[in-house]
Amino acid sequence: MKNLMRYTMLFVAVAFSPFGAINPGSAQAQEGKIVPYVPTPQEVVERMLELAQVKKGDVVYDLGSGDGRIVVTAAKKYGVKAVGFEIDPERIKESKENIAKAGVGNLVEIRQQDIRTVDLSAASVLTMYLLPEVNLMMRPNIWKQMKPGSRVVSHDFDMGDWKPLKTEHIKDGSAWEHTLYLWHVEAGKK
Repeated sequence: MKNLMRYTMLFVAVAFSPFGAINPGSAQAQEGKIVPYVPTPQEVVERMLELAQVKKGDVVYDLGSGDGRIVVTAAKKYGVKAVGFEIDPERIKESKENIAKAGVGNLVEIRQQDIRTVDLSAASVLTMYLLPEVNLMMRPNIWKQMKPGSRVVSHDFDMGDWKPLKTEHIKDGSAWEHTLYLWHVEAGKK
């Protein structure tokens, strides 16, 4: 129910944004924007990376990286290489400013790319805050491209019948509840 409410809120945020609703025929959809920008609270970012058990040698990919807070935190806290994928030029500019401010330009990269075209094979950790249908759209690529043992963490939305290893509920500083899901990619998963 809570996730349905959050999904509804995201939908309303897009529908009433200055850009209007994103639909398949819109200019935004043609530019590859398939989810609205809704920042993940910093305490949720921290827990996502802890849940994934990020460690030295990992490569963190963040799909729909927004302002870059997940990749910046991964690099700053764990010293790992992190790549964010974002389509919105404004968010990319903001990400690059945040990377420079944090002094992690040697570890973090932001690529302007449609998340549906990302080759996930180099990632050992994948983070995402997408929408339910986008998670399901990404699932086959995750199974095909990511190595067995890679970790996937999703904020608020699951992956249908792919059961998570762990589900956690946490509250942010505004007392809003968030759900985090963790999966490990299995060999032969199709």
